[in-house]
Amino acid sequence: MKAYGKNIRISPKKMMVVAQVVKGMSVDEALKFLKFAPKKGADLLYKILFSAVKNAENNDNQKREDLYIETLMVHKGIVYKRGNPVSRGRMHPILKRTSNVRLELQVK
Repeated sequence: MKAYGKNIRISPKKMMVVAQVVKGMSVDEALKFLKFAPKKGADLLYKILFSAVKNAENNDNQKREDLYIETLMVHKGIVYKRGNPVSRGRMHPILKRTSNVRLELQVK
């Protein structure tokens, strides 16, 4: 029972802050926490976790109460490279980082 999020528009460092808190929780606890956590990463992780739960219920006939988060990995995605023009025809780089998230659920 897996769900992936690819090229999510948040830096992996910011996403890891939320992921470390949720890792190992039961699904119900994690969904409640993520719904009200005041971080952008929490909202994005909520969508991925909700998708994984629905996959488990629909495809594998699992009950939501029996599931917990086994692995939650956040990796670096592609980096969008932009620039800010400055004097003398030069450019200061702006790196817009993205994250890849891999979430696996397991039955207790």
